[in-house]
Amino acid sequence: MSQDDHRAEIREFLSSRRARITPEQAGLPAYGGNRRVAGLRREEVAMLAGVSIDYYIRMERGNLSGASEAVLDALVRALQLDEAERDHLFALARAAGPARRPRRPPPTDVRPVIQQVLDAITDAPAWVRNGRHDIVAMNPLARALYAPVLADPRRPANTIRFIYLDPAAREFFVDWERVADDAAAMLRLEAGRTPHDQALVELVGELSTRSDVFRHRWASHDVRFHRSGQKRLRHPVVGRLDLDFESMDLPSEPGLVLNVYTAPPDTPAADGLRMLASWAATQEGEEAPTGTEGGRHG
Repeated sequence: MSQDDHRAEIREFLSSRRARITPEQAGLPAYGGNRRVAGLRREEVAMLAGVSIDYYIRMERGNLSGASEAVLDALVRALQLDEAERDHLFALARAAGPARRPRRPPPTDVRPVIQQVLDAITDAPAWVRNGRHDIVAMNPLARALYAPVLADPRRPANTIRFIYLDPAAREFFVDWERVADDAAAMLRLEAGRTPHDQALVELVGELSTRSDVFRHRWASHDVRFHRSGQKRLRHPVVGRLDLDFESMDLPSEPGLVLNVYTAPPDTPAADGLRMLASWAATQEGEEAPTGTEGGRHG
């Protein structure tokens, strides 16, 4: 990401967060009925953050260089940012500081012991992804569950590319609109953390070029964590699966996230996972659904 691109990212993020807050939400009196701006004025944000209007204007124009943690936290409070938005703001500020060694690009493979851990999880789909949402390792049940995602021979498989560019995604994800919102917001968060990841820049460029829907969501500058929740899927073999998911960072593998899907006991989803495991077992000895050996990508 060039310096100009980075300044534009800061400018658009801050202005979009300012535009969504009304004076009433900020606890300010709203004088007059004809405000020229959506949301708060710049001087109102400056007052709420306890900084001069000139300083805030400089920040919103894309210059966060030298901004202290206290100033950034004051901005977080003034703009009512949530945890993910705070993380994004601080990442943008770090990238605006003195040049430092770029972060290592997200891994596209795992150590054998991580694959052993995945394979030891026999009753739940489990896989590892990087920040670009490349799938880098899976257990057999995850390969069976994500067979539609893996149908594209391109490797590493990428769930966000599937969501936006494969028509099958709208059938596979029951809540496709929400899934698409989350995907763009998570990718935006990753872009703030790793602005020099060329593969990520290329992925965003591909999605922006080929998907109007992605381009619209990307322009919102929303960011979001996606740590737990429910995923509702329509699997082509076993049908509807309403699954709970947990996403966990791997401390020994910076940049990688472990995802595990489970179902409450004695539910249709639990029965569906057992059927999926049985179907997956029939695939052994045949070509793996991923088109790779051992369930590893990269």
